[in-house]
Amino acid sequence: MVGDVQPPSQEHRRGASLGLPADGPGSLATFSSRAGAFVVDAIASALVAGLVTAPDLPGNWSLLSFGLVTVLALVIFGQTPGMRLFGLRLAHPRPGARLAPWRAVVRTALLMLLVPALVVDGDGRGLHDRLTGTAVVRD
Repeated sequence: MVGDVQPPSQEHRRGASLGLPADGPGSLATFSSRAGAFVVDAIASALVAGLVTAPDLPGNWSLLSFGLVTVLALVIFGQTPGMRLFGLRLAHPRPGARLAPWRAVVRTALLMLLVPALVVDGDGRGLHDRLTGTAVVRD
């Protein structure tokens, strides 16, 4: 009967516009897990830079260390050490393809500015991911 027909759902599900599942492996990572992975990577980069600059503090050398480690890890493994620890990976626009170095460099440069990572869309993706066509998902 016409009266029994339910209207279409207006619910917005994170990742639906990207064709990602709502939950589980392959679903968009939460902000807190992405932030946790970033903090782990930042601390690890500071420690690596500190080994080079010891006994002085690493200062801005941490940024160089962060950039190098992040770009290399994303291109080679598809995840940074912090992402690995939190069970995350970077989803590429073409599934199964290796991340192009330019995407890793642009994404990392924007991430180092921090503000683009805090500007998120309806799916919760940061501006740095939107501009490079990537998304951080659960592994």
